[in-house]
Order: sequence, then C-alpha cells, then structure tokens
Amino acid sequence: MKIGKINRQSIAISSFTSVLSNYEGMPSELYTIGSLPKDHPPTIAIIGSRKPTAYGEEVTKRFATALAQRGVVVISGLAYGIDAIAHQAALDAGGTTIAILANGLHRIYPAAHTSLAQRIVVAGGALISEQAPGVDAHKYHFLARNRLVSGLADAVLVTEATDRSGTFSTVAHALTQNKDVFAIPGPIDSLLSAGPNRLIQQGAQVALEPEDILRILMPSDTNRQMRLVLGDTPLEAKIVQYIQEGAVTIDSLHKRLSTSLSELQQTVTHMELKGQIKSSGGRLFITP
Repeated sequence: MKIGKINRQSIAISSFTSVLSNYEGMPSELYTIGSLPKDHPPTIAIIGSRKPTAYGEEVTKRFATALAQRGVVVISGLAYGIDAIAHQAALDAGGTTIAILANGLHRIYPAAHTSLAQRIVVAGGALISEQAPGVDAHKYHFLARNRLVSGLADAVLVTEATDRSGTFSTVAHALTQNKDVFAIPGPIDSLLSAGPNRLIQQGAQVALEPEDILRILMPSDTNRQMRLVLGDTPLEAKIVQYIQEGAVTIDSLHKRLSTSLSELQQTVTHMELKGQIKSSGGRLFITP
C-alpha cells in the first residue's frame, strides 16, 4: 500500500527537524511522508516494551491521550506494543503523532502497522526515516533510529519495560542530549516495571499523572489547565477527567456518569460555548 509521496530534505529546512543539528552524529538529510509540524510544538517520545501488560497498555493510553489533547506531539517508533499504543491513543484523541522508522519509507515495518502509518499521515502527522527508500532495516538501524526519536522530542517517557530493554538505548541518547526523562512506576514484582522503576531510582522524573510532564513541557499553560480540570461544577470536572482518560463520546461519558443524558448533553454544550472542550466527528476533545 502506498502511504504517500516520499520527500527528501535537509534537516535544516524544517524548524521541527533542525533541532537535530544541535547534536553530534545526526544525518544531514531525512526522508519524510506526510506533514511535519510547523515551528516546534511541545513533543514527547513515548517508548517501552513490545509486549506490555494490561497495566502498561492502560497507562500508555492515558498519558498519550492527555498529552495529545493538550497539543503535545507524540513521537514513537511504530513498533509493536507501547509504540503502537501511543500512536493510536494520540490519534484517537485528535492529536498529532510522528513515527520514526528504521527502514526506508518504501515500505512500512512492521507490515501489520501499515494502516496505522496511513492513519498517522492522514491525520496530519508524518513518517520519518534517515534511510533512503529501498533500504531495509538491520539491527543496527533500530539502534541508530533511537537517537532520532529522542532528538526530536523535548522529553522521553518510559511507560513499561524490562531492565534490559532496548528502550534504554533511547534513554541513553536522551540523557546525552540533555532531554528530560520521565518514567511511570509500577509494581516492584513486575518484570516490565523493572525498567521504569530502575530509571526512577537512578534519577528519572516520576510521572504519576500527565500534569507532571506538562509542568515541564508547557509551564505557562499548566495553571490554566488546572483551573479547567477543577471545572466550574463537579460534573464539569468529571467530564474533563473522563475525556482525558479516553471517554471521548457522549455515550461513553454517560456510561461512567450518574447523571441523565439530557443534563450531560446540556453541560457538554455549555462547556463547548465556554471554549473548554470541542467536538469533532462525534468525539470530544479538551481545547488546547
């Protein structure tokens, strides 16, 4: 399946990719499909295990959804597991996401994520690779790709990984690049929480809620959002909370709220008029 036109460009042409010129060992050119963000909006790389637990899936969705709804661009590697979950959650939230591939953009790897890649492009995001079309990925390409993932991100979030995960390659690059590293703690007896727990022990910032990251990425916006989360009424506060957690339709909200459908619809309409939330295609989003 052809996803779109492959563009070859200098990293200096786009203000989004020009940040890579600040670090050693970066390519001078990149290949892209889709639309790169204008300027450099807040960005977060969300990474982790290819075989997450239900806990890992849940926290990845929660954080990717909330961050994307606030206008943070979610970056990951289109791999199985945490990568794909982060991309999908960002898209479901109406946000923008960028996938960095280890192979040339003549094909999508893994092939099972071809539809996801197409959805990323259609939604206004992009696919990026330093490899020319026709180049298939080898093991060292994946390791090299990780420096681009961290390099294009303002911060890196590890949601779930073993303590010997390849995720640590990206973290190592992030530290070299002076990026903020966040980790979500998990049960001490879970092998897939060993990675984040170890990072926290070594000095990574603890991410217990999306606001922990937003305070760093968007400090000027945090106070306004905190007022929004409180809401003008308890019902409004609950609506905002549930939208951030992924309940983004009237029906899904109604299932979680002990209120009548008519009251819910009136409240949602009132919040839209106040500019707190917006609707698109039957889905509700927090207004950035």
